[in-house]
Order: sequence, then C-alpha cells, then structure tokens
Amino acid sequence: MNLLIVYATVVFVPMLLEALLSRRNEQALRSRGAIEPPGDVYRLMLIAYPAAFLLMLLEGGYRDPHIDVVVTAGFTIFVAAKLLKYWAVTTLGERWTYRVLVLPDVPLVASGPYRLLRHPNYLAVVGELVGAALLVHAFVTGPVAVLGFGALMLARIRVEERALGLRSS
Repeated sequence: MNLLIVYATVVFVPMLLEALLSRRNEQALRSRGAIEPPGDVYRLMLIAYPAAFLLMLLEGGYRDPHIDVVVTAGFTIFVAAKLLKYWAVTTLGERWTYRVLVLPDVPLVASGPYRLLRHPNYLAVVGELVGAALLVHAFVTGPVAVLGFGALMLARIRVEERALGLRSS
C-alpha cells in the first residue's frame, strides 16, 4: 500500500472521529452549563490543525518517501502520541472537546496523565505533528507546522488556564 494513503488514513480518519466526539461532548457540556471563555483561538486551530497535516501530505507527495528509519520513527512517534492523546481523552470523558468549555464549580481532573502533566493532550498533538512530518519526510512543512500550531497551542493554554483559575489575567 502506498505510504501516502497510509498517512492519509491514519491521520484523517481519527481526526474525523475525534471531531465527532468533540462535538458530542460539547453539546453535553453546554447542556450542563459549561462556559466558553473569551479570547480562544479555536476557529484558527480548526483550520490550522487539518491544514498542517494536509500540507505535510502534499510535501510527502513531492518527496515520494519509502519506508526507512525516518518513516519508522515517525510512525512510532505518531502512534505513541495518539496513545497519550486517547489516555487524556478517556480520562477527561465528556469533558474533552476541541473547545475550551469549563463547568463551573467542578474540580479539575487530576487522574490519568493529568497526574503527570498539566496538558498531556497538547504534548500529544506536538507528537502527532512531529510523527506525521517524519512519516512522509515533510522536512519543511513539518517544522513550520510544529512551530505555527505550537504558537496557537500556547495561546490556547493561556485561555484555558485562565478559565480554569490556574493563571491570573
């Protein structure tokens, strides 16, 4: 099977399923009174996240990579990142969404990967981007995607931490 088809499948099928889960959880949270703080970069992330992977796929098409140690490392990093992400998703349950939605007077989750890291999901996203870039030899768009989306995640973390009371304005 062509490496680019594998890439497209392992990247975009889970992304679609995650979007559906996020939407379902968002509706449940809003019905319970969840609040969305101002200043989030959600709309920009909604475009930038899939675009980053698509641009890496296009660069991969240009490079036409074949299975080598870089591809193997990329696949390994990508799978490890997905495992961390799904551990975070499972731990948060219906509280996991693409949006920042906070339930008033509900304590922070401090189990699962949140015992070890404050933002395991964001670390996982960096792993997804790095792994995907290596998987298709996207040596230009990969680092640009990590830096660009990383900046968005830092902005998102500031909004999220302020909304959760972890950081002052």
